[in-house]
Amino acid sequence: MNYPNGQKKPVNQSHPKAKHSTNIFSNRGMSLEDDINVTNQYYLDMNKAVIHKKPTPVQIVKVNYPRRSAAVITEAYFKQASTTDYNGLYRGKYVDFEAKETKNKTTFPLANIHDHQIQHMESIIHHGGISFIIIRFTLFEETYLMPAEKLFHFWSDKLNGGKKSIPYEKIKQSCYLIPFHYQTRVDYLTIVDRLYF
Repeated sequence: MNYPNGQKKPVNQSHPKAKHSTNIFSNRGMSLEDDINVTNQYYLDMNKAVIHKKPTPVQIVKVNYPRRSAAVITEAYFKQASTTDYNGLYRGKYVDFEAKETKNKTTFPLANIHDHQIQHMESIIHHGGISFIIIRFTLFEETYLMPAEKLFHFWSDKLNGGKKSIPYEKIKQSCYLIPFHYQTRVDYLTIVDRLYF
């Protein structure tokens, strides 16, 4: 069986932490980015939101032309540090967020976030936009939404000599588990509705 977008349906296996659950969609076989892209396409198709992955600006330096019909880029550099992964519009509000996944079982390392990303998110909040981070713990197949304001608290603590990671248990208690659905694999707008509207 294939998904509507042509992707093959992954084999369903039991979740190690929830053997008795009947509503687990484990081993979906896609990265967080893939799942968000599928979700965003569904939002766009349903005219619910216009949110896209930001392209990373690249400066191409050298190109080889082995044949007339083919060009091979042999040297390129990032033009500038990227800000966050996704942005767009939802219900008249600017939405901007970062997406990260970790195989770590106990913490989310703050080394996955960069200072310029925090500054960017602070600017979004300052100007009335909605900003957050989506974190997936791949081993548990759990995906959480953390509002930027909570991330700022953990970041500030790190800068002042505190922990360099966020405990999984703290994320589980204070952030928002994003529901998985067939067409909206990372249905983050359900959480955005609850928090911001």
